[in-house]
Formats: sequence, C-alpha cells, structure tokens
Amino acid sequence: MTGSIKSFALVLLELRRFIKLLAGAVGMTTLVFFFVSSRLLVGAQDFLGQKLYFFSVAGPFLAHVNLAFFGALYVLMPLCMYVLWKAVSRPFKITKRRLFWFVSATCVLFYGGTIFCAAVTLPFGIQFLLSYQSEELLAYISVGHFVRFVVLFIFAFGIIFELPVFMLFTTQVGVISRAAYEKHRRYAVLIIAILAAVLTPTPDVVNMALMGVPLYFLYESGILLIRLAGSEKKIK
Repeated sequence: MTGSIKSFALVLLELRRFIKLLAGAVGMTTLVFFFVSSRLLVGAQDFLGQKLYFFSVAGPFLAHVNLAFFGALYVLMPLCMYVLWKAVSRPFKITKRRLFWFVSATCVLFYGGTIFCAAVTLPFGIQFLLSYQSEELLAYISVGHFVRFVVLFIFAFGIIFELPVFMLFTTQVGVISRAAYEKHRRYAVLIIAILAAVLTPTPDVVNMALMGVPLYFLYESGILLIRLAGSEKKIK
C-alpha cells in the first residue's frame, strides 16, 4: 500500500511538468471555439426543441464561454489522456507499447460514451423532463443551466465508460486483483445502480437501464480484458 501511495505521489509530480502545456492548449482552443460557440449552441438546443432564455446580463456570455471551454476539452481529450498516461507511465513502469494502448483505449471509450449519451440517453431524459410542462406550467429554461446540464452529463458518460481500462490498470499495478472483481460482482451491480440513479436526468427505470446496462457490460468486459491481457500483478 505504501508503494502505491508513493507511486501516485510521483504521478502528481509528473503531471506538474505538463500542466503549462495542457493549460495553454486548452486556452487557445477555447478561444477558437468561442467564435463558433453560437453554432454549437444551436446544435445543443436541438435536443430541447424550444427556446432558451437568460435571466442575467452576463448569462449568454458565460454560456458561450462554458460551451467553448468544454468543446475545447472534448477535442483535446486525446492530448489530456496522453498527458495523464505519460505521467503514470514512469512511476508504474508502463512500456511505450502499453502507453499507446492505454491512450487509444481511453479515447475510444470516452468518445463512445459521449456519443451514446448524446444519441440515446440525453434525448430520452430531456423528453421525459419536459413532459411535465403544460398550459399552466410552462418551461422557461436558462441557457446557462441548459449548457451546464448537457455538457456535464455527456462528459460524465464519457468518463464512466473508461471503466474497463481502469480495471485493467488497477490489476496490472497490483492495486486490485481480477479475483476481487469477480468475487464482488453484486457490489458492482449495487454501485452501478446508484450511479445510474444519480447521473441519469430522470428517475424512471428505462433511463436508469440505459446507463446501468452498458456500465455492467463494461464491468464484465473489464474482467474479460484482464483475462486476455494475462499480465496481472500479484498483490502483496
């Protein structure tokens, strides 16, 4: 355990070397996205199907800034993943071949999760939430709140879909064994159900299943991936 703590401390030190590079790239890309954020907002509003409003003078400007920032993070996710895994590679002695695999896999899973969210879960969730409006109860949705809701929800799906790679990494560095993942499936189901209830925009079973079922599939995929990798480190 002490060795793992020291390794993670070294990861933080390695990350400091890349912070300026990453911050500069995000800042410049955010500036570029800011000039096209109006078009991005129109695309995001298609999910809603009705007008957005603002209730403060700075509301529209801040919404465009947030949209540009998250747009920059989305495009630069491969660079972010490379910086993260590059920092992890030295303390945990990850080879260049595995580094390439980890970066590629995390990017594919992240973008896969965001696309799944945008195409399946988010439209269902928004449609369900807006079904409560009526002639007496009209929805006046703030542009700022809507942008934060959409981007955070999409990013949450992208990050959660990284589960198989996280599981493989923890076994290869000796933090958690494959046997532990197999033994505690029922706890994994419970945690997945809680995450689905918290992160999905609606409390109905259908929307929870849209997140919970893929997550459990990813959990089982992680166990299978560990078996196929065949390089599990023994935990002392």
